[in-house]
Amino acid sequence: MIVETVVVAIWVMLPAYIPNNVAVLAGGGRPIDNGRTLSDGKRILGDGKTWRGTAVGTAAGVFVALALNRVHPFVSDYVAADPFPIAAAVSLAFGAMLGDILASFLKRRTGRNRGAAFPGVDQLDFVIVSLALTAIVATGWFFETFTLAVLVAVFVLTPILHVSTNAIAYALGLKDEPW
Repeated sequence: MIVETVVVAIWVMLPAYIPNNVAVLAGGGRPIDNGRTLSDGKRILGDGKTWRGTAVGTAAGVFVALALNRVHPFVSDYVAADPFPIAAAVSLAFGAMLGDILASFLKRRTGRNRGAAFPGVDQLDFVIVSLALTAIVATGWFFETFTLAVLVAVFVLTPILHVSTNAIAYALGLKDEPW
């Protein structure tokens, strides 16, 4: 039961796990906030949140969901989850990017610089927003798929996966900080 739950949790979250990693590779270009600041003099988001990174990250997450749908018939005996409706594919991927953007906004408001650690928020921002957005736009699929056990697995596994993948990206020189 636990192994099956973990498999489902990772499978259904892959479209949300992939976007921010791809955005790091594809980032650069024009910042979403165009360098603007708020009345406090702090940047709205910072240079790390770009239109290109957001678009490419979202597209990568949707691509992953569609690829998983293609292989689903071959693994359905092992993965007890229905295929991704397009609304779920887009909301998981875009929600992950939006969660990261909102976390960047919070970082600026709390005086943290780009890349500064924000424990808890750094690991779960994209999960919370991607799940909330998916619950809104693909309600039926969301509640069939994200049982309490799957949600618990997501919230336990995600920080572990997040820290691990960021440490690897840092070691490979793809990120400036290991978190």
